[in-house]
Amino acid sequence: MAEATPGPRQFDLIVFDWDGTLFDSTALITRCIQAACVDLGVPRPSDRDASYVIGMGLPEALQHAAPTLPPDRYRELGLRYRHHYLASEHELLLFDGTLAMLQALKDRRHLLAVATGKSRRGLDDVLATVRMRGLFDATRTADETASKPHPMMLLELMGELGVEPERTLMIGDTTHDLQLAANAGTASVAVSYGAHEPEALAGLAPRHVVHSVAELRAWLFEHG
Repeated sequence: MAEATPGPRQFDLIVFDWDGTLFDSTALITRCIQAACVDLGVPRPSDRDASYVIGMGLPEALQHAAPTLPPDRYRELGLRYRHHYLASEHELLLFDGTLAMLQALKDRRHLLAVATGKSRRGLDDVLATVRMRGLFDATRTADETASKPHPMMLLELMGELGVEPERTLMIGDTTHDLQLAANAGTASVAVSYGAHEPEALAGLAPRHVVHSVAELRAWLFEHG
């Protein structure tokens, strides 16, 4: 299907969160956090509490999900989380329409980037698996810079690619993503099909809240 006539391009750089925004992994991450807590004998967080931490770096996420765990056991909890995640990662898929949307944005000469709470190893592994490595001009992960919502991820991406904040758009499914954008002085768009509730996302004043990849693609070609 042909694209609708696009509006004037407002953003040179479009930065995507990964889990829950491009990759349908929210439910799995939630279950793995819960299973890791059970393995270590600490209270199992609720679905709401476990999904809230998605988008944070792993150490920050596990500290929030298991507040009673002594700090010297955070690494053990992280290893149990990784064990459960890797056992099921092969089941995960991109949201329908994601690859086509990204390729259309590249064809429109947008720069594309990823700012994620995943580790560098985790992001590189999944990019290779879904054959997306060449689509992104730059990426940042939580283990190589400050974790969301600190602005450093976006500041580094903008610096690397030579794009000003007013020409940069952040897209994500959590309040951490939207606060990251606000802290870095960029615009944002929220997707409602990931980890956080639409009402919480709307409270951080994104340009728009979309409810599907198809709606996101349409918004980007009209307003992006």
